[in-house]
Amino acid sequence: MSLPAGGNTVATLSAAVAALDWQQPWLAPWRADAAGLLAHLAAGQSVASALNSLNVLNTQGGSLDGAHRRAPIRFVAQSELPAGQAYEQFIFETRQVPTRDNLHDLFNGLCWLKFPQTKSRLNALQAEQIAVGGVLPTRGAVRDALTVFDENSALLMAPQPIWDALLARQWQRLFIELRPLWCEARLVLFGHALLEKLANPRKPITAHVYLGMPDMSELCALERPASLDRWVAHDLSAAKLAGKPFAPLQVLGVPGWWADNENFSFYDDSDIFRPAKR
Repeated sequence: MSLPAGGNTVATLSAAVAALDWQQPWLAPWRADAAGLLAHLAAGQSVASALNSLNVLNTQGGSLDGAHRRAPIRFVAQSELPAGQAYEQFIFETRQVPTRDNLHDLFNGLCWLKFPQTKSRLNALQAEQIAVGGVLPTRGAVRDALTVFDENSALLMAPQPIWDALLARQWQRLFIELRPLWCEARLVLFGHALLEKLANPRKPITAHVYLGMPDMSELCALERPASLDRWVAHDLSAAKLAGKPFAPLQVLGVPGWWADNENFSFYDDSDIFRPAKR
């Protein structure tokens, strides 16, 4: 779904968030925080204020000092970002995240709350790249990959045959022949722009699956979001990201994620399920 006309106000945003189907597989992991966020939005708070209200570990007394935050940042209005200063550099220097009253920044805030270490690591790597090369018209390979990860990545833990078919872009094998094997897989969407796009689900929506994920032997240890967060934050590096470690995955093609894909003709669209380039 999309925001109504004039949808950047808190009232229309609150209505749009309430109308989302938080039972969908891609939104279900965010459902608890979304419910709390919606309550604050319905009371008239901005997205930044609502996120700050959730960014508390010890709610007694409502402390927001660093020791009691879920994420080591505060959310502030977009107007706090000085003209001409890079967004990532501002976050790194001030530990404040400029936030607008829209779905894009709302999902960005939810990602900060669920994956604080990974978001902090991405921000630190962005700041390192800016310190070395400045803010240029083109971002360069590492900053491009950092942006892709932040905006559109997904984290997949799956048996090796699923990985092999994904990397080979063998879509019929991946989604049809190996369909029973998907019950052993776990897919977590990280990119906040990806989550925003799925507010209005469309068949072509494609995630960038991060290729650094551990094998299935570590899956049980990473079931908790905090454990997964620590693992990914530790794994990310400029050298690794320079190699563009991503594979495309059509999110609504995942078995169990969209009713239409139960009819296997769903996967016959070669404009979306494209074969690997020779």
